[in-house]
Amino acid sequence: MIQSIEDYLKEVQNFVAQGKEEMEQFRIRFNGKKGILNDLFAKFKEVPNEQKKEFGQKINLLKQSVAEKLESLKSTFETSQTEVKEDLTRPGFPLDLGTRHPINLVRNRIIEIFKSIGFAVADGPEIEDDWHNFTALNLPEYHPARDMQDTFFIETHPDILLRTHTSSVQIRHMEQSEPPIRILSPGRVFRNEAISSRSHCIFHQIEGLYIDKAVSFADLKQTIQFFTTELFGKSKIRMRPSYFPFTEPSAEVDVYWGLNSETDYRITKGTGWLEIMGCGMVDPAVLTNVDIDPDQYSGYAFGMGIERIVMLLYQMGDIRMFFENDIRMLKQFSLV
Repeated sequence: MIQSIEDYLKEVQNFVAQGKEEMEQFRIRFNGKKGILNDLFAKFKEVPNEQKKEFGQKINLLKQSVAEKLESLKSTFETSQTEVKEDLTRPGFPLDLGTRHPINLVRNRIIEIFKSIGFAVADGPEIEDDWHNFTALNLPEYHPARDMQDTFFIETHPDILLRTHTSSVQIRHMEQSEPPIRILSPGRVFRNEAISSRSHCIFHQIEGLYIDKAVSFADLKQTIQFFTTELFGKSKIRMRPSYFPFTEPSAEVDVYWGLNSETDYRITKGTGWLEIMGCGMVDPAVLTNVDIDPDQYSGYAFGMGIERIVMLLYQMGDIRMFFENDIRMLKQFSLV
């Protein structure tokens, strides 16, 4: 019986598997429920007492040899598989390059234009309090102009809201800085409006503010003239009287788009003019609210919706496209 174990040891040592199937057959032959090792352990009680020690040692040696052989085979096949998976000669998969969103493209271009004439970028929170969003901007409680903006208030904190414009950033900056101040405040704003092709409850604004001594309306006009020429290539603008609670006088700015094509007629409704922003001279009451002396300083402010500018530049007819993440639309800007 001991001789048979010696024969099994030689068989284990000389065994070579050509694949996982042969390795599995080898495992079942020796380690299966009806395998050789279980059979030998069952015969242990039949061995004469004087041979039991040697017989037990031989069985354990066989068991260890089988385990080592299986581990060696397993390692060999796993290494072989890994090498196949990591074949460095295989061509790689093509990688799609990401692109900037059209809103980011236009926002960055607007920032570049104003940075070239000394404006710095300022940021502020999207969740605001009533003071910075309304009251400090000459919109005290119960002021009828508050109805111009449908606001998302926090139900449990009536004084907290989602900002309706980035003018709140200007208030925070004026509270913390001394004139001269020349800033841009881009960011998301929120208004409780019905979503359609022309409006959304979330959109992006970029507003500018300049405070210094002897700032005039002529300075404002020249700044906007420079901006429209740089961004649109259009130098002809007009300013129409308007109303904003935080500026006086206030104006709407139109740029002459022209009537050179059917598209021009459509987007300008046959007038050739397109409204692009609101602006005005900062109301002295706003300066007083942030402890800036209106007798020494004056300033102007302007603001525009970035989505509207994007829609004009790229002739897009539906504002909802900016928020749907449609890869077909985004890929059109890969070369912009």
